[in-house]
Amino acid sequence: QVQLVESGGGLVQAGGSLRLSCAASGRTFSYYNMGWFRQPPGKEREFVAVISRSGGGTHYADSVKARFTVSRDNAKNTVTLQMNSLKPEDTAVYYCAAAGAFTIATNEYNYWGQGTQVTVSS
Repeated sequence: QVQLVESGGGLVQAGGSLRLSCAASGRTFSYYNMGWFRQPPGKEREFVAVISRSGGGTHYADSVKARFTVSRDNAKNTVTLQMNSLKPEDTAVYYCAAAGAFTIATNEYNYWGQGTQVTVSS
């Protein structure tokens, strides 16, 4: 079992940056591929980024590629999403999640955090 807690959300102007963190409990963190998802107001949850167990593999949604960077520290049981050049359309609740597979499919993630709000003003 893995418990996930996100932090780092907030209000930022367009063009600014935010760094989201996700702290995981449990001794099996390094077993899981870790994903970031977001749910914009009135829309469905969507994939943002995923990082492999070792951190050697990553994949991003086209909408965030070259602006967002995902990383992890298995010694500290944390995964981070660095978000640069933020746009108003990045406004959403952001979630981290853990999966056994390296996947972008929401339904393949077994564990989810409670989410953190990111609001980008124009």
